[in-house]
Amino acid sequence: MGLASRREAKELIKSGQVKVNNKIVRETGYGINLEKDIVKVGAIVGVTKEALLIYKPRGIETSKTSPESIDIHDRFKDLKHLSPVGRLDKESEGLIIMTNDGTLTKALTKVDSSIEKEYLVLVREPVTPESISKLNSGIMLDKILTKPAITKKASKSSFTIAITEGRKHQIRRMSDACHMTIESLIRIRIGHLKIGSMKPGFVKRISKEDIELLKK
Repeated sequence: MGLASRREAKELIKSGQVKVNNKIVRETGYGINLEKDIVKVGAIVGVTKEALLIYKPRGIETSKTSPESIDIHDRFKDLKHLSPVGRLDKESEGLIIMTNDGTLTKALTKVDSSIEKEYLVLVREPVTPESISKLNSGIMLDKILTKPAITKKASKSSFTIAITEGRKHQIRRMSDACHMTIESLIRIRIGHLKIGSMKPGFVKRISKEDIELLKK
């Protein structure tokens, strides 16, 4: 229902704020029958909704893939209570949202989301009109055609591309299909939120007005 993220839901259950058929349930794996059981959730007490815009530096992961790796929570130790929305691979940099707002997370990650994410891509090879056309019309990845993108040539060896999908390594794989080798990949926009003058490591609070625009 968009009331809470998975992490928040577990905390609600453990804290006794969830009832199934008027009985408090504290087991996070408790099974329910969607056709007849009634689930009630109490108010979320003491949790302030936050949403921050982070400039993830190159060289750190969004989420840890091994005990030795360095991820966003290692780099931004004061944000342990927030979760990143979506991902940027280790060698990519730029904007990522961190929040404890389950409704915002759902709006940004749902399959039919229309929120664009725009990237500035620097490649080794010259950017050709054929490559731009191919990126815009869609490329077959894992036997599924990517959704139409908005791609514009920025310089002889760079382009911007805006997409509404979030498939694994999507921009890198699309560029590879056009025989272009990525040197630098920066996410410069999420919806209406732009990178502006932000530098790697910068953190900016997202206003309530901007959060509501993203949710719409």
